[in-house]
Amino acid sequence: MQDLRMLMPHSKADTKMDRKDKLFVINEVCEMKNCNKCIYFEAKKKQDLYMWLSNSPHGPSAKFLVQNIHTLAELKMTGNCLKGSRPLLSFDPAFDELPHYALLKELLIQIFSTPRYHPKSQPFVDHVFTFTVLDNRIWFRNFQIIEEDAALVEIGPRFVLNLIKIFQGSFGGPTLYENPHYQSPNLHRRVIRSITAAKYKEKQQVKEAQKLRKKEPKTILPHDPTADVFVTPAEEKPIEIQWVKPEPKVDLKARKKRVYKRQRKMMKQKVNSGNAK
Repeated sequence: MQDLRMLMPHSKADTKMDRKDKLFVINEVCEMKNCNKCIYFEAKKKQDLYMWLSNSPHGPSAKFLVQNIHTLAELKMTGNCLKGSRPLLSFDPAFDELPHYALLKELLIQIFSTPRYHPKSQPFVDHVFTFTVLDNRIWFRNFQIIEEDAALVEIGPRFVLNLIKIFQGSFGGPTLYENPHYQSPNLHRRVIRSITAAKYKEKQQVKEAQKLRKKEPKTILPHDPTADVFVTPAEEKPIEIQWVKPEPKVDLKARKKRVYKRQRKMMKQKVNSGNAK
């Protein structure tokens, strides 16, 4: 949210809403702040983030699931731009092919484009917002425009918008479009859990089948006479009988000990004879 506020100098922030309040209260807040466009972030279960884009107070409005969020502090990209400068908006050609994408394109243009001669904006164009349609989602990127060769270097942030519904009114009203490819995060997590549970059950079934196989009595197959057709008997080696008793092995360690003891004994005798003299 802070990154988007930094990218849009024409934005006005407001305090957090109470969960008990209905979303129509936001239209009154917009009227008090003298705003006709609104971005509302809705967090659920401390892990799912939803974003509303609304044209206040008459609509239309769109609800998105925000995925793959990477903030400016997290990315640490090499790109940079002047704070408060006006951006270029680049849209995928798919936004002109389908009517609900054309509606979203107009809504995104009116929200993200900085008004001309806005007092908080700078009269420079040095970055571009790109909105790309891929895998039935809208991918947002922010790039710096380098003056020398007009190359693009990413600044951030980056996120993916998964469209849920488009409503005719502001934060409600008749549904204009519902995304058939949308899968709720709860359902996605349930599918992942069911896949892991199925793998565990399969392993347990394999173990039980192996235990039952071990308990079964082994079936003794009758001898097949053709099984020994290609078996060739090995040549019998002549048995050698040794008539002479082999020489005993010399224990070198015992011999060294005996020699050492003999030398010690002779040394003691010499010392004793020297003392006697």
